[in-house]
Amino acid sequence: MKNINEVIDKDNKLDLVHSFQDACSDKEFYNYLKTLPISEDILMKYTSSLQDAFKESKNCHYCRGLNHCKNRVVGYCYTPEKNNNTIIFSYVACKHEQKRLKDDAYKDNLELFDMPEEIANANLQEVYTDDKARIPIIHYFKEFMEKYQKGEKPKGLYLTGSFGSGKTYLIAALLNEMAKKKVASALVYYPEFLRSLKSSFQTDYNERFDYIKKSPLLLLDDIGAENESAWSRDEVLGPILQYRMQNHLPTFFTSNLNLKELETIFATTSSGVDKVKARRIIERIKQLTIPMELIGKNRRN
Repeated sequence: MKNINEVIDKDNKLDLVHSFQDACSDKEFYNYLKTLPISEDILMKYTSSLQDAFKESKNCHYCRGLNHCKNRVVGYCYTPEKNNNTIIFSYVACKHEQKRLKDDAYKDNLELFDMPEEIANANLQEVYTDDKARIPIIHYFKEFMEKYQKGEKPKGLYLTGSFGSGKTYLIAALLNEMAKKKVASALVYYPEFLRSLKSSFQTDYNERFDYIKKSPLLLLDDIGAENESAWSRDEVLGPILQYRMQNHLPTFFTSNLNLKELETIFATTSSGVDKVKARRIIERIKQLTIPMELIGKNRRN
């Protein structure tokens, strides 16, 4: 008399065989299986998963790009691989996703602090060239990259100008280009960074402060728009500028204020008026940067 477990095992094996044979009646699926270096006795144990993998492989074959991806995980294909007498299924990046990952690898060299993620996509190739006011800035960018690649530490830029003229995008495009050359940058929306820094006294204040201070390239965006205080001027900005000046670290600023207007802002805080300390900050900025002005139409409209 047969053991009941033997009967169940035999029935299960027959079910696997029938299910596999039914699936193989699809010629395309059968041809897909023939491309796999896996024996049939192993394949038939994974019929359902193999059908899923086949469907995704077929989607990839006809796909025109990531925006058209029909797979469960965009940019990835459910793929079988033999592992001894079993099959392991994993998600493998398609050619479009591999290209995207390669193209975006430079973002590992960027640290955004309270900046929109899309700023990491700023590209010098897409900079508007229809505005003559941008030509000196583009020339400066070219000279900066050439000098930096030679091992020099050229000055950064204090870029002021009208609202929405593209100041932040321009400098972000330069720093992204430098990131592609393996140079790390920190891009900081300064007013919000000060608020978040103040709230991090009990957590990672020193870590955040030191990262900004020591970053090979640094952008302080929209300086002068913050609620000025003696603390932010003397305990945050002053030490950052002093360290970067001493170590010749290129530093960039964007502002709607020119340096004279910025000095007035720094001179007046809730603690009173201190023109000497304000002048000291401005002198450090001048030591670190070349001032340029960008006056143009509002490109945010």
